[in-house]
Amino acid sequence: MTVGEPELVGRARAGDGAAFRTLTEPYRRELQVHCYRMLGSLHDAEDAVQETLLSAWRGLPGYDGRAAIRTWLYRIATNRCLDALRSTRRRRAREWDVPGVEPPEPTGRIEVRWLEPYPDALLDATVPGPEARVEQTEAVSLAFVTALQLLPPRQLAALVLRDVLGFPARDTADILDTTVESVKSALKRARAALRRRRPADGPPHAGSPVENAVVARFVHAYESADVDTLVGLLTDDAFLSMPPLPLAYAGRDAVVRFCATMFGAGRHLDLVPTRANGQPAFGVYLRAPTGVRRGTGLFVLTLAGDRISALTRFDHTVLPAFALPPSLPPTRP
Repeated sequence: MTVGEPELVGRARAGDGAAFRTLTEPYRRELQVHCYRMLGSLHDAEDAVQETLLSAWRGLPGYDGRAAIRTWLYRIATNRCLDALRSTRRRRAREWDVPGVEPPEPTGRIEVRWLEPYPDALLDATVPGPEARVEQTEAVSLAFVTALQLLPPRQLAALVLRDVLGFPARDTADILDTTVESVKSALKRARAALRRRRPADGPPHAGSPVENAVVARFVHAYESADVDTLVGLLTDDAFLSMPPLPLAYAGRDAVVRFCATMFGAGRHLDLVPTRANGQPAFGVYLRAPTGVRRGTGLFVLTLAGDRISALTRFDHTVLPAFALPPSLPPTRP
């Protein structure tokens, strides 16, 4: 016989940890994705979920049952993220640290420095509510998560709760401890800001012939240092960033100039495919003179039709989250 939610709540209130885990475990993964959207960092999202569950455990005596457990957990998680945003947005950017290579002059500096990729293997299968407006594939893309980080925190929260998760306006207002009118006002401003940043051309479907062809050409170009092929793959407004490094390269010429600098430094790279944020991604491994290939980072591609509109490179610290090893065996002669 399946134990109902009220009985589990009662057991958990009496100190039954197993009942609490049964009550909350179905929502752990979707809460992590929610916190990631708000914070832009997998590590920060994991911390926020842990704090959420701890607060929920301690706060069970005050849970009155008027809201569903899921809504109550989202209320706690959202407010933990809003608290976290006040401190994480003050982090400093890192400096260029590739020995023996001087990067070309950047065209600008990125606005969101503390961004991390999210492994597709961890994405939840949450079914959004009927009032959701953002497609689930878009809702995890790097472009969307980056745009969210540029919103004021309460606008960010209102947009995620309403347009991504599909919570009704009244539930969203309750979660944010505000009025429906305030939610509508924040949502209007957030939607307008996101419309200005939305790309004109969407990506091809994951695993489609178009995506596979672009990925194959990119791997060939990067592993063989083929600048000409790379030029043909990029959109005119291609953008390259390397969070948490602040350097940004906007436009095909600037991106190619950066890649050519890296190719010209005699660095030989191997790419190992994976997926991040619903997009093609690659572990990047640098061949040492000994033959050992050391992991140096992770590339995530943003596709627009049959071209690459953005390349985002993250440092080697994100590799474990994708089950990618710190190094690969030496290549055979």
